[in-house]
Amino acid sequence: MSAFLIANMAPIMFGALVLFLLSGFPVAFALAANGLLFGLLGIELGLLKPELLQALPNRLFGIMANDTLLAIPFFTFMGLILERSGMAEDLLDTIGQLFGPIRGGVAYAVIFVGALLAATTGVVAASVISMGLISLPVMLRYGYDKRLATGVIAASGTLAQIIPPSLVLIVMADQLGRSVGDMYKAAFLPGLILTSMYAGYVMSVSIFRPSATPALPLEARNLRQPDGSSGVKSLAVLLVVAIGITYLFDGWFGARHPNKPADEVMIYGASLATAVCFLFAYLNRKLGLNMLSRMAERVVFVLIPPLALIFLVLGTIFVGIATPTEGGGMGALGALILAIMNRRLSWSLLKQAMDSTTRLSCFVIFILIGSSVFSLVFRGVNGDLWVEHLLTSLPGGKAGFLIVVNILFFGLAFFLDFFELAFILVPLVGPVAEKMGIDLIWFGVLLGVNMQTSFMHPPFGFALFYLRSVAPKEVKTSDIYWGSVPFVLIQVVMVSLIIAFPQLVSVEKHADMKEQLELRIETPSENSQPETQPNLDFSTSEEQKPADGGEPQLNFSTEGEKK
Repeated sequence: MSAFLIANMAPIMFGALVLFLLSGFPVAFALAANGLLFGLLGIELGLLKPELLQALPNRLFGIMANDTLLAIPFFTFMGLILERSGMAEDLLDTIGQLFGPIRGGVAYAVIFVGALLAATTGVVAASVISMGLISLPVMLRYGYDKRLATGVIAASGTLAQIIPPSLVLIVMADQLGRSVGDMYKAAFLPGLILTSMYAGYVMSVSIFRPSATPALPLEARNLRQPDGSSGVKSLAVLLVVAIGITYLFDGWFGARHPNKPADEVMIYGASLATAVCFLFAYLNRKLGLNMLSRMAERVVFVLIPPLALIFLVLGTIFVGIATPTEGGGMGALGALILAIMNRRLSWSLLKQAMDSTTRLSCFVIFILIGSSVFSLVFRGVNGDLWVEHLLTSLPGGKAGFLIVVNILFFGLAFFLDFFELAFILVPLVGPVAEKMGIDLIWFGVLLGVNMQTSFMHPPFGFALFYLRSVAPKEVKTSDIYWGSVPFVLIQVVMVSLIIAFPQLVSVEKHADMKEQLELRIETPSENSQPETQPNLDFSTSEEQKPADGGEPQLNFSTEGEKK
């Protein structure tokens, strides 16, 4: 029996972890208990040494000293402050009025605002609950299909998983040993493509089932001009001016700084254009110029503050001015300033945000501590080698590995949260991917899109639970579940596209900074005698002291004595 346990300790330990998790025991404590139990068993069987468990304190102190993880409470706090300060409500109302005249306009507004909230909050719960409270009653009131309405809200909220500053990307970068900033840059384009795919699905529904996506009636559009026009032309002119300013600045700045990356120059140009548009709208309101319509003015004042926050956080990270942790700190401060400017910051709001941030941060840290205990013992029993052999022996090479790993993550996402998947499985499959020549930044983004489905899986998707808690009684739970299915399929298609077209994830090719050194040692033959013998004189005798009584000189001369 002992020989069997010693030979199969790694698979037995992994199977015991699955049983622990299925029992409903808290994940952090299940991981730690499983690791300690098998650590003691391995010591008793002579497979492990007691000194192995003495490494636990250093690992735990390493977690506490990890500056990267500070970005999690910063971005969480920023998102909660923005969500509770009414920014989501203003965005949904304004963008809903903008897209209202077209079929599916409110659904488009939900997707657009969901992407904006994802780029400012990074918290799924805040996005889903805000849009569920604000937009779902409006969509139901004007005749939207219940399944489509609930599916759009739940799916748009999960964009916070893949669009920076995503919390899952921070954890993924930490577990894979890669830069959070590089992970953010790589995930930006897939996030935008996924947002476009959601909008494409709404468009197809509006074409083939127009009754499911009605336009807002005329009486619901309250941002019209006195003559009854929508005022969109004024907004279009302002948008063209902003694009022109960006283009001209990019050309001027790029000519003077040819070595600057194109994305960095674009960030500077877009920031300048945004500031000019906001200043013009402010002067138009204060001086009564009447050069902008009500719609254009409202869009500028509602849309630019969160865009400025996005530039402050993501722009500084992409340009390289700030680290993700520093960007999160600036974002938290910027969210407080926006709440103060809107006169919505109160002590109760601040207390609620701090309480929720503390809870989530402790949740993450405890899971990370438990996973560190588990991984230490699992590697001690050669579990990493067992997993590597298991995955590298799959048929199909890299393609077979990626397909099996993504199926594994997709299946476990029915039962586990994305934090749990990131802390348990990513450290096991990451080293195998690196040995197979797969870029870990690309691999992290791929798994991030896959784990996004963990919020949408019926029946345990957290986004579905969040939406159920705020949905009206006339919306059945089955409507929420069936409404999420098309968007889960879209996410699966996105995973397939990333595997089929790896260039969708922009991974920078860093130069190889490793020096290629060639050490050549020539040994003389036995018969050959060197003409000179090096004389290394380290003597500090009295004869070699200087006449003035100074410090003795050390003679390092290697000049040979002539024979």
